[in-house]
Amino acid sequence: MRPVSIIGIGQTPVGELWDQSARYLAYQAISSAMADANIERADALFVGNMLSGSLLDQEHLGTLVADFCGLHGIEAAKVEAACASGAAALRVGAMAVASGFHDIVIVAGLEKMTDTVGKDTTAGLATAADAEYEALHGVSFVGLNALIMQRYMYEYDVPLDAFAGFSINAHRNGANNPNAMFQEAITLDTYVKAPVIATPINIMDSSPVCDGAAAVILAPTEMAHRFTTGHHRGAVQILASASANDTLAVHDRRDPLFLEAAQISSQKAFRQAGVAPDDLDLFELHDAFTIMSALSLEANGFARRGEGWRMAHDGEIGIHGRLPISTMGGLKSRGHPVGATGVYQIVECVQQLTGTAGANQVPNARLAMAQNIGGSGATIITHILGT
Repeated sequence: MRPVSIIGIGQTPVGELWDQSARYLAYQAISSAMADANIERADALFVGNMLSGSLLDQEHLGTLVADFCGLHGIEAAKVEAACASGAAALRVGAMAVASGFHDIVIVAGLEKMTDTVGKDTTAGLATAADAEYEALHGVSFVGLNALIMQRYMYEYDVPLDAFAGFSINAHRNGANNPNAMFQEAITLDTYVKAPVIATPINIMDSSPVCDGAAAVILAPTEMAHRFTTGHHRGAVQILASASANDTLAVHDRRDPLFLEAAQISSQKAFRQAGVAPDDLDLFELHDAFTIMSALSLEANGFARRGEGWRMAHDGEIGIHGRLPISTMGGLKSRGHPVGATGVYQIVECVQQLTGTAGANQVPNARLAMAQNIGGSGATIITHILGT
């Protein structure tokens, strides 16, 4: 298997982009990434997306995007793994290059969520859960996470405002990200007074519904120097790519308060990369809800069970903390266009590792991990990047 590197990145701003179609968002991200890598053609395109069929009445998305981008005659396909679709597409692309099937691969993440009314979007997101045993009985995706958070607070005797640090950190970082949906810092008072969506989750615990697209260009590491000459910031290598699943329905898990798939995929990734958790300079986790941030930190070995929230409370997750997370705003502040999120995470890791993260730059960042979650922990994909 050949080592794989990222030689170009691109992204659109995240927001309620009613005046831009899905295909045009993808075009913007892909064309930016291709220009960054100084390429005009690619061998394949893999598009991570969850909701094009249910919200846009559009499947066959890979070919649609390739056609609109003028990439004719190449392999093109959509990759779906619920909210982990972006990372799943990256994993497919990385395997295509590593195996030798392709040399230059474009991986894009794309989601258009705001062209439908709220109930339709909520119903679409619920398809990430078990249709027969969860969604059919009326539980929404927010509702599932609210049940998990309520149980966590009960089991570990954690007050609601203990989770505020995750949102405060995300918004502080998002305020410096020109592509973030929310570019304004918040305070503890903002969090405490936020309207409740599904008890105990309030609007500051939850990532927003939004639109966006991001893209990366992959090439064999041995060829990367051809595309990163001159003023190019340099390539970033994919040191590890690992995926694991758990039961789709939360109630079927041995322990609904432990993300077993996160632990399995991260352990696989650490072994592949030959590194340990303490070696990481930053961690782009899947903070769709603050409870998922706490559970992710615990499952990946950064905090003890029931104490993930303490890392936020004690300031350990800031840019200059022990383990910076959500460094460009995360899902909470940058936004969570679900099928694109996993690729946005990778783009932001590349920015950190190449010293181009601006005011949010993690000092001397050399090793980054990104973890993308599908459903409420049913599919979890981990990538480790390094320079």
